[in-house]
Amino acid sequence: MRPNPTFASQPKEFWADVRSLSQKLGYARRGQFIVPGPADIVRGYRDLALDPGHLVDGQTLTELGGKVVGYFAYRARVLTDEVRHHLMDADGARSIYEQVRETHPSSRAPQPMNKQKGAMRAPAYLTCIVNMLIEGSIGAAPCDYDPRELTAVTRDARPLRTLARRVDGAFPSATNPVALWEIKEYYYTTTFGSRIADGVYETLMDGMELEELHEHTGVDVLHYLIIDAYETWWNDGRSYLCRMVDMLHMGYVDEVLFGSEVVDRLPVLATEWLARLPEAQEREAHAHRTL
Repeated sequence: MRPNPTFASQPKEFWADVRSLSQKLGYARRGQFIVPGPADIVRGYRDLALDPGHLVDGQTLTELGGKVVGYFAYRARVLTDEVRHHLMDADGARSIYEQVRETHPSSRAPQPMNKQKGAMRAPAYLTCIVNMLIEGSIGAAPCDYDPRELTAVTRDARPLRTLARRVDGAFPSATNPVALWEIKEYYYTTTFGSRIADGVYETLMDGMELEELHEHTGVDVLHYLIIDAYETWWNDGRSYLCRMVDMLHMGYVDEVLFGSEVVDRLPVLATEWLARLPEAQEREAHAHRTL
């Protein structure tokens, strides 16, 4: 999923309204995503001891209020009509993994196993699919499919910024990357715990660091979140799907790839990364020339 241009350029105050109303009114109820009306907004803001006047005038939405409600409606629609149908269970992921494996028989990209035991022990399907698709698109170009170091951007042989966390993948490397990605696959998870929720907030933190990097140094690093598992995200973690859509439109990730969406979208993205590779290589070469 790419951001909707209508909502991608909104100021921070817009997202403060979205978050405040979401947490007070809820993200979903009885299987339906909540789209508030004027009365809901007034009630929610008064419960928060806030003034709803910038969103509602009497019983009518203001221009800003209409845009906020429009975003809630868009978020509900895109999750229900599009995202839901991309999310897979373990059997669906296994099927796509086997198809991709057949079309990339000579792939040498890492094929890690999941962390399950017994009958559930299997390849980490989504991660393996991602790795094979990227390798098939970048050819002999370098790529770090499992960085074991912090992401760093350098300039003049000095670290310009070093991110706080390790990511799941970096192109071409974790030093002066063109693109970074995080993968969250939970096919065998039976409960939605804090560890899963924390993964979403960790991606948000990465995005905030990358935003600061771009604003103060001009360096742009592409950032992606890749997730799957129908039971985990749709049945148990629907509010976190909303948070992901919010994060995308706030600019903290460039795209969120949901489940089977990776098959068509990742080859396109990897080709775009290749076009940016000379710029990253020049930055790396410049850093070494100054030593």
